[in-house]
Amino acid sequence: MTATATPLIAAGTLLGGIGLFLLGMTMLTDGLKLAAGRALERILAAWTRTPLHGLVTGVALTALVQSSTAMTVAAIGFVNAGLLDFSSALWVVFGSNLGSSVTGWLVAWLGFAVKADAFALPFIGIGMALQITGSGTRRGALGQAVAGFGVLFLGIELLRQGFTGLGPQALPPLSSDLPGLALAVLIGLGMTVVLQASSATLAVVLTAVAGGSLAVEVGAGVVIGANVGTTLTGILAAIHATSNARRLAAAHVLFNVVTAAAALALLSPLLAAIHHLGVWLTGEGDAVTQLVIFHTAFNLLGVLLMWPLSGPLARFLLARFRSADEDVARAQFLDHNVAAVPALALQALRREMARVGHLALQLASDATRMAPVALPWQPAGAQAASQLTRQLQALEQLQQQVGAFVSDVSRQPLSRDVADQMPELLRIAGYYDTLARVMHQVGQQALRVTHPATVAPTTPEGHPLAALPLAFTAALDFFAAADPKAHDLDQVNTAHAVFDAAYEAAKAAVLRAGAQGLLEVTAAHEWTGLLGDLRRAVEQAHKAAQHLAALPRLKPTPPANGPTGGTPGAE
Repeated sequence: MTATATPLIAAGTLLGGIGLFLLGMTMLTDGLKLAAGRALERILAAWTRTPLHGLVTGVALTALVQSSTAMTVAAIGFVNAGLLDFSSALWVVFGSNLGSSVTGWLVAWLGFAVKADAFALPFIGIGMALQITGSGTRRGALGQAVAGFGVLFLGIELLRQGFTGLGPQALPPLSSDLPGLALAVLIGLGMTVVLQASSATLAVVLTAVAGGSLAVEVGAGVVIGANVGTTLTGILAAIHATSNARRLAAAHVLFNVVTAAAALALLSPLLAAIHHLGVWLTGEGDAVTQLVIFHTAFNLLGVLLMWPLSGPLARFLLARFRSADEDVARAQFLDHNVAAVPALALQALRREMARVGHLALQLASDATRMAPVALPWQPAGAQAASQLTRQLQALEQLQQQVGAFVSDVSRQPLSRDVADQMPELLRIAGYYDTLARVMHQVGQQALRVTHPATVAPTTPEGHPLAALPLAFTAALDFFAAADPKAHDLDQVNTAHAVFDAAYEAAKAAVLRAGAQGLLEVTAAHEWTGLLGDLRRAVEQAHKAAQHLAALPRLKPTPPANGPTGGTPGAE
């Protein structure tokens, strides 16, 4: 009975250790992302100017959040939020793979060299105290990360106990020949797909090697498979995402597959060299240290392989996945991956809102040109009306995506500045929505109203409705000034005042023409109604510009293609 119970208890301990490790990793990653907030943005803006900076940043941030998968998904979001150009993000992803090796060193140094519960339990207690006393604040998020750090190493302790209880013969023997290594790679890949964390697979492998259940060569094969398996999360994150998201996911897959193939081909000489290095450093060939060194060397090999290939790779990927960007109805900055970091989600939303405003004002300008902007007036053709309808439909789809994105972000704990700006952005979205709908109506109505040239056979300058085209021309000037991609609030206010004066003059001219019998009363009502709708649209655009100007300024969006020089250190 006892002989049967002991393996069962050990297996339960092993499963519990995996669960605690994953829980601790999740708490650590989520807590640090929330605690970092705008610091991530500042780091990315300051430290990704060159490929080398991007590489170092990827290593450092992954070492901090202890998850290369989270960093890869975050990099996708950073690009879509406009904080990173694609080439810099490429090196952040490469750096995140190298930074994942820090987890192995922490497990080797702290998980096996020190009694884990001696420091894990105090970390959990201190972290939870910070979280309870600072709920919803940066201190609370940091407390969650500290507690997660403790839970993570408590999980490692349980893993070690589980493998000790199972004994060295607990796992089926795997040979170090090619079929055995291929099976080890598949096991590592499968474990990472199931656990959704290559760090968890690495922790399991290290404890198995430390307990004598796995040979170093087999453990190395599992590590290679784990690195390939970690690409699945990036692939899933890029499905139905933006073009840059799919490009980065493809780059991540290529990096890991190419590195895995090279590491398998060089496995024997690599492990032999690492064994001699371990003996030289520590005086003994510790299996755990060898495997950790192999994991680091494996990822460093990938960076060295990608060093000369990054430029052609970036150009190749930038030429692919272009169809989504060409679809105006698809959001270019919003991505569900970045919604998990509210501060970055806010940046993405701000940039998408500027794009929505640009498209809404473009529709407004097109609709205005369907009305008389000069005399004699030539009404637009029927195709202009269908084009205007397509523009409105595209904006409606974008507004739906904005609403869905805001809902995703709202499920996260929000800092005060994010929580304050979110309602303002929704208000601005409402202004642009009303602007687009009203101007669509103006454009359609302009095709049906009485032709001003039929009022009186005089020159355009002496026409009784000469003020009418001036109002529409002033509206055109205002819509150009109010474009969020280029507007200055002083210019917007000036253009608004000019339009107000032109509107009043045009309205007075229409009423006067109707009163003098130069324009039918029905036509006069149509023109005053159309002018009133135009003024309402201008007011919506003016409010949107004022509210946008009141928000904190955004950092400039990086160039679309960014540097493609390829090698770290290239300016």
